[in-house]
Formats: sequence, C-alpha cells, structure tokens
Amino acid sequence: MSRVTEMPADSNRPSLRHRLQEHDLDRIVLLALPALVFVSALFIYPSVYGIVLSFQPVDNSGFLGNYSEFFSDPYLRSTITNTFAIALPAALFNVVAALPLALMMRKQKRGQRTINTILVLPITLGTVLVAQGLLMYLGPKGWLNRALMFIGLTDGPIQFTHNRWAVIISLVVTGFPFAFLLMLSYASGINPALESAARTMGANGVQRFWKILLPLLSPGLAITFCLTFVLAFSVFPSASILGDPSGDSHVLSIAAANSAFQQYNFPMAMAISVITAFLELSVIGLVLALRSRFYSGSTAASKDDYVEHFSTEASNKGTRLA
Repeated sequence: MSRVTEMPADSNRPSLRHRLQEHDLDRIVLLALPALVFVSALFIYPSVYGIVLSFQPVDNSGFLGNYSEFFSDPYLRSTITNTFAIALPAALFNVVAALPLALMMRKQKRGQRTINTILVLPITLGTVLVAQGLLMYLGPKGWLNRALMFIGLTDGPIQFTHNRWAVIISLVVTGFPFAFLLMLSYASGINPALESAARTMGANGVQRFWKILLPLLSPGLAITFCLTFVLAFSVFPSASILGDPSGDSHVLSIAAANSAFQQYNFPMAMAISVITAFLELSVIGLVLALRSRFYSGSTAASKDDYVEHFSTEASNKGTRLA
C-alpha cells in the first residue's frame, strides 16, 4: 500500500516573485532599496528634522517665531530680493545665451568636441576657484583695470568687484557651460527633417524657429532654466568672495550661515533654509506650469508626419506660410 506524502502547509503559498508580480512589481525593484535607504538617511531625514527644528525658536517666541522674526526684520527680508536680483539675471542670461549656440553647434560637427571641452573647464574648476580668479582679474590691480588704464580709457582702477554684478558674472562663468551642454542635448534630439518639411511648406528661418524649434525646445528650456536657477539661487562662495556680504550681496544662504555659525541660532538658520526651498519650488512650479502650455510630444517625428500636421494647420488658418 503506497504511502501518501503530506505536503508542507506553506507549499501552496506563492513565491516572493509571484507576490511581487501581483502588485505589478519585479524583483529588480528590490535593487532600489539600498538607494532608498541612502536617500532617506542623507536627505529625507535631515530635511524633515530641519523643518521641525525651524518651528522651535531658541527664545520660545512661539510656533512661527523664527518666520515672524525673519519677515519683520527689513535686513533679513531684503535677502529675498537680493537673491532674486542675482539668480534671475544669471539664469536667464545663461539660458538665452546657450540657446543660439546650441542650435548652431548641433549642425556643426567639426570642432564641437574642442568647444565642449573648453566650456566644461569652468565646471571642473569649481565656484570657489572661479570666484578667486575673477577677484584677481577684476580687482583694482587686475588685468582688466591695467588694460583699461594702459589704453587710456580710465585714469584709475574701476571698482568691478565687491558688488552684485561681480557675483552675476561669476555665476555666468560657472553656469553657462552647464546650460549650454543641457541645451545642446535637447537641440540635438530634434529631427532635422522637421525643419526641412517646414522649409518645403515655405516657412522662413524666423517662422521655423517660432513654430517648430521653440515649441520643441520648450521642455529643455524649462528644465535648463530650473536647474541653472537653483544653482544660482543657492549662491554662497561667489557672494562671499566677489560680492558685498553685508550689502547688496547679502543673500539667503549667507543669512542662514550667519545665523548658524555666528549666532549659533540653528532653528533660525533652518527657517531661512525652508524659506529658500519654498521660493525655489515656487519658481520651478511656475516655470513648469508655463511649459505645459507649449508643445508636448516627441521631437523625432518623421518628415511625412510633420508635413501632414503642418499642412493641416495651414489649411485650418486659411493661409500659407510664405
């Protein structure tokens, strides 16, 4: 008489792989767990701890004591306008200047590697070294003042440093290569057949830029502006070395550092950091909301597809681009 082997009670339980598949997950997702632990330990937890700390003023002035003190102090409140006055011009200039160069370089294969290498050098040097170099170059005894006095354009040295414009120049030097490389990657992804199709339909260069290139580049423009703006908004070394930290270059990062390491008021420093993050996220949200009004789709459509779209648009308007 054959003996019936009893199966373990849990033999009918699905394996881990099948349980993950039931939740539309894969075992590869488990590889993200170390990264999640790393981000949680070094970013999420410090951020949450800092936000909680910002609501605990050292003088026990109330739940919103640090924020009330910040916005009631004209000197601290002016750091917001000072930071925007530096970050916005630098970010806008980097994006606007990088756009035509990226459109030109996407078709210019010869010498592109050399130009990219030259533009990457300021990024590798770092903000501190660039700021120190500009301090010596633009200073009263720097090469620029010496050249101006040598050719007779000025009798004495001009004050180029320790002001807001020196900080903006430093941010342009370090931020423009970053903006250019980003714009070049977006511009290189646009199918050249789209412009050829528009040219076949009679569109001139200006019309091709406004009707084709700019809408297709709008995602790249938005992302590039957001990243360069965040880099410029958190300016610290340039504002300390090239600017006037107690004057028009008294930005949010310097105010936070002074509160933390001079006054040892870490809750106030965290409150300023939270305000900085809120302002940055507000600008990023506004830019991305505006970007959604432009074209959204692939930049690699075929020539025939775009000819059909362009012809339909022209017929609906009852006009032909000429």
